Amino acid sequence: MSNGIVVFIEHRNGVLNKTSLEAVAGAQLLGSALQQEITAVVVGSDASALAQEIAAYDVAKVINAGNAKLVDYTPDGYTDAMEHVVKQLDPHLVLLPHTYLVRDFAPKLAARFGKSLISDCIRAGVADSSITFTRRIFLGKLDADVVSDGEPPVFATFQSGAYRPDQARKGNGAAVEGITVDVGEIRMTPEAPFQEVKQAVDLSKADIIVAVGRGIKSKDNLALAEKLAEALGADLAASRPICDAEWLPIDRQIGSSGQTVAPKLYVALGISGAIQHLVGMKNSGTIVAINKDPEAPIFDIADYGIVGDLFEAVPVLTEEIKKIKGAS
Repeated sequence: MSNGIVVFIEHRNGVLNKTSLEAVAGAQLLGSALQQEITAVVVGSDASALAQEIAAYDVAKVINAGNAKLVDYTPDGYTDAMEHVVKQLDPHLVLLPHTYLVRDFAPKLAARFGKSLISDCIRAGVADSSITFTRRIFLGKLDADVVSDGEPPVFATFQSGAYRPDQARKGNGAAVEGITVDVGEIRMTPEAPFQEVKQAVDLSKADIIVAVGRGIKSKDNLALAEKLAEALGADLAASRPICDAEWLPIDRQIGSSGQTVAPKLYVALGISGAIQHLVGMKNSGTIVAINKDPEAPIFDIADYGIVGDLFEAVPVLTEEIKKIKGAS
């Protein structure tokens, strides 16, 4: 009988992709609700150090799945390795972070078991031992609840930002088991990893960021955000549509095709919260969102939200901040 939860840990040359910790957090919540143990899986030619790092989290076991053919990522190699582990453990759930790497091999892995992949989930819940995964459709306009009615294992990926890395609970030190996995023919030769061009403006070092989206409506209205940023001592940033329209330089863009930031405070003005933007700012310490749409996805990750017209809210907020700073 299938039992337990397997969670895939992504890395590059032994350096953890922290999105994997979000998947661990999601697995821990489901594991508690289902009363099932979690096994974390690290794949590579020599990932023993990372396996020990993951063992510090609240999981039952960490499997270090090794093979000399896994020195570089390939969909052939990773699919074979994970298939070996899943067959050995026979889990109820296989959970993965929804990254570019996972999107490349996870559908192939699920197909090996005759399964579909429930991808890009923003949350998962348990009721009467049934698991419901929720994913965004129609560019984030609607949420769809998905329940697998087939036999285990169930394969699912969590959208970046669905959980936070710091939600992954630490444990008392899990056992690490090293295994050699079977890997067949590798049919491709990986090229060097993509390297982004160095940005002229490094927003990753900013403590406070004020970011604007489509809701700002016109370039002339950027002055509202600039005044708020000045009052806060913040850097000004934007979502992709603003930079595409050349209202702000491309160096100010936050998101999957821009910069990734984690300031102490992130203020989102008129930003709906498409996944491409959330990927770039989800790890901010405190997120404040102002948007007139109460269903905007940005509110799912915001610590504080104002549902209202930013043209009314921002001037008031700016003046109140000035008063507080003036009083101090």
